[in-house]
Amino acid sequence: MRRTRRALLRGGGATVAAAAVLGLVVAAAAAVPVLWPHDAMTTTFGSILEAPSLAHPMGTDGVGRDVLARFGEGARISLLIGLVAVVTGALAGLLIGLTSGLAGGAVDEVLMRVMDALMAFPTLMLTMAVTISLGSGLPSATAGVTIGTIPWFARVARSETLRITALPMVEAAVALGMGRARLIRAHVLPHMVSVLVVQATATYGSVILSVAALGFLGLGARVPTPEWGAMITEGMEPALTGAWWVAFFPGLGMLIVVTCTSVLSDRIRDVLDPRGSFSGVKGVT
Repeated sequence: MRRTRRALLRGGGATVAAAAVLGLVVAAAAAVPVLWPHDAMTTTFGSILEAPSLAHPMGTDGVGRDVLARFGEGARISLLIGLVAVVTGALAGLLIGLTSGLAGGAVDEVLMRVMDALMAFPTLMLTMAVTISLGSGLPSATAGVTIGTIPWFARVARSETLRITALPMVEAAVALGMGRARLIRAHVLPHMVSVLVVQATATYGSVILSVAALGFLGLGARVPTPEWGAMITEGMEPALTGAWWVAFFPGLGMLIVVTCTSVLSDRIRDVLDPRGSFSGVKGVT
């Protein structure tokens, strides 16, 4: 762990800066809804579309709600949905990939053809289709983006399972009579953790964008829930009258999170995979 931390720090100022900025966004998501005196849902019709000031550092929206309060609450929603989707998608994809790689034959063929069918659709289109079928709202959006991540994790898990089980040490363990369950615990999963971590960090930023896109299209968070994509939609009309701040700050938040996770993902991959063997890892687009 200490060696990995030192390796990350040796990656240069960009990695440290990305981690620090992302930490600030996470801190804002945790602290603003609790410590900031303004509520994200409270309307003040005497303070409609006020420009950024000391009282309202990010201004107010079209019904007088504090944008900073809504930004912090939106960060909490977006980051949490991203975490739930990535963790759930990784676990489901790991189970499918392990089953496919270890079983082989018809089971492998059927599971991978299903994954290929899902991956044939652009991820956002697949996410939208799932969300629409379940009904708009944050739970449906979460389910949609989660399903969109599963094929990527499943493909990576299967390829790693095939690679690991072909290693001489694993073949020797099987020859000595090691059972399948113990083989998975002792050899397959420990050697697969690093590639799954890289895939998860590469996927996280894309999930944040997908959630925001669903909110922007009205398929995700419902008004007045302060989710970043929905906030951008609400800020489009005020922006035409010069109130740029309503849509600008949630858009800036998404840009920061996606950029920082992309930088960290590249650096984590360099640290965990210096030889470039994680050829199957990629972001969800």
